[in-house]
This record gives sequence, structure tokens and C-alpha cells, in this order.
Amino acid sequence: MSTTWLPCGDYHQSYREDHAWFQTAFIKGKMFILAVVLLVFVPWLADSYWISVCNQVGYTVLGALGVQLLIGFCGQVTLGHAAFIAVGAYTSTLLILEFPWPRFILDIGLAYPISIGAAAVVAGFWSVLFGLPSARVKGFYLILTTMAAQFITVDFIITQYVSQIGGRGQAFSLPPGTIKIGPWVIDSDIKVYYMMIVLSTLCIMGIANLLRSRAGRAWVAIRDNDISAEVMGINIIKYKLLAFFVAGAIGGVAGAFWISNLAAISPEHFTWFWSLWLVGVILIGGVGSIHGAIFGSIFMVVVMELLQLAVMPLAGEYPKLLMDFLFVKEAAFGLAICIFMIFEPNGLAYRWWQVKNYFNLWPFSY
Repeated sequence: MSTTWLPCGDYHQSYREDHAWFQTAFIKGKMFILAVVLLVFVPWLADSYWISVCNQVGYTVLGALGVQLLIGFCGQVTLGHAAFIAVGAYTSTLLILEFPWPRFILDIGLAYPISIGAAAVVAGFWSVLFGLPSARVKGFYLILTTMAAQFITVDFIITQYVSQIGGRGQAFSLPPGTIKIGPWVIDSDIKVYYMMIVLSTLCIMGIANLLRSRAGRAWVAIRDNDISAEVMGINIIKYKLLAFFVAGAIGGVAGAFWISNLAAISPEHFTWFWSLWLVGVILIGGVGSIHGAIFGSIFMVVVMELLQLAVMPLAGEYPKLLMDFLFVKEAAFGLAICIFMIFEPNGLAYRWWQVKNYFNLWPFSY
């Protein structure tokens, strides 16, 4: 009698199993532990300062996801993503403060949720407008086009015109109780944290599902070689503009979320350096990986907070150091990118992939 020996492991018997979110009991257990940590232990153990740091991480993740989609998965370089985040933030703010909602919409707390959806749509179409040149240009010229989006949108349209609506000058004040979802008023860091978890999870799941679809495969083909992709019958203009729309929509959600963390919103919250920062986040986290956007955001935000905590004790002896911390932060940002490009060019996501595979294969990790 012959015996057929197969390597150990989990084998997929159907397409559904092959594309399941959680393919093994071990992965399901890890995700359950992660959910418990994020929803229970972090709010329980962290003080208000570190909760605000977590909110900053979530905001960075939402912003970096759109940049990761354009650069990492579609090969479209962008240096103006903060403009689309600003469009989302101002769309949501104007809808909340200026739009004449029916009274029952305000009473049941639907104005802010509706404004998030509107912010995503408006920012998505605004992104497509500046993505149109990608049909003809790429590389350095596309970089200049996306930079133009930043300066035209934030420095000109928002600063000179949108900010003047209602005679407010440069800033829109968001009074307490303005941001609410149903009966739930978002008026504390912990409530902002829970909303951040929900929005980040939805956006990550949406991007992950898109990348497994026809559009996701087309984006990767365009990234690898757009000429070959066009020869194979892929409408590269259509899919490039779709990538700009989705990236802009996620940026709009990021902007609509961030106003819940601000007492007032102004153009200074959406500078060109923030666009550059998001590109640095995915370079450090790993280009072409959703994990890269997450790990890069955690690394950059936490490292900068720890750097600030290290500088604080020196403020008494060197007060100018604290005053010039913004320049110290920018220098640390540039140094981090240089170090990662030299010693870890594939980013933190690649290192995570290696560690994960080591434990999955243990004790036969060879």
C-alpha cells in the first residue's frame, strides 16, 4: 500500500478560502487580540496625552493610505496630497456650519456623517481634476502637477476665498457639540479615538478589497509597466483617474475626521510639508504595502513625540532648542528617510513580513 505524503500546512480548497480575510484559526486569534488591545487596553491604560498621539497616528494612516495607493500601487508620484485632505476638511466644516440642514437632521445627529461622505466625494473629484495630466505626463512632470494642486488649492483658493466665507477671516471655529454622530457627541479625545478606529478600519478594508479586484490588478500592472499594461488592453487613463479618485476620497475622509480633533480649522493645518511628510511615511513604512502606511505612521508619530519629550527637559537650559523644535523635527524626518533608504530600503513592512514568516514556519524556519 502506498502512502502519499504532503507538506504540513493549510490548503485552500476553493476561491473563497484563498481570498478569505482570516484564513486560519491562528490569524483569527491574532486579530481578536488586536481588537481587544485597540478597543479595551489602549483606552484603559493610556492617558489623554497618549490617546491624542494615537489619534495623530490614525490621522496619518488615513492620509498615508491615499499616498500609498497612488505611489505604491499605481506608480503615480504625488507631492500634493495635503490639498485633498484640506478639501475634505473644509467641505465637512462648511456643511456642518453653513449648510441649512432640516431641523430633524440636526436633531438626530446626521449632519456630520453626511458631511464625511460628501467630503470624500468632493475631494475625490478634486483629485481627479489634478490627476488628468497623468494621462499625458509622468515622473518629474507629474510631481510638479501634484505640487500645483497643493499651492492652487490651499494657498490660493482656500486661503483667499473659502476661508472668507461668513466673514470669519482665516479660521473656522468648531464650537463644542458641533461634531456628533447620532446622539454621540464627539467632545473628548477618547471619543475621537474610537471614531478613528472605525474610520481607519473601514478605509483599510476598502483599499484591501479594491487591491484584490480588477482595478487593483490594473493599478499594479500600470505601476510595473504602463506600456505593457496598455498593450494587454488595460485602459490606463481610466484606472489612473480611478486611483486619483479613491486616493482623494480617502484624503477627504482624513480631513473630515481631523476636524473632530480641532477647535478651529485654518489653512495652516494643511501645509505642503504635510504632503512631503506623508510620502516619507510610506518610504519608511514600505512602498506598495498597506502595512507600510500603518507602520510608517506609527514610527514617525511616536518617534517625533519621543524626540519632543527628550527635548523638553533641556528647555530650561537651552530655551532656543524648544523654540526651534520644528526645525529639529524636520531634520529628524530627513535623517530617518536617509537611514531607511540606506539600511532598510524595503521599509518596516518588509521586516514585519520576515518576522511573521519566521514564526509561521517555526521550528522549520529554514
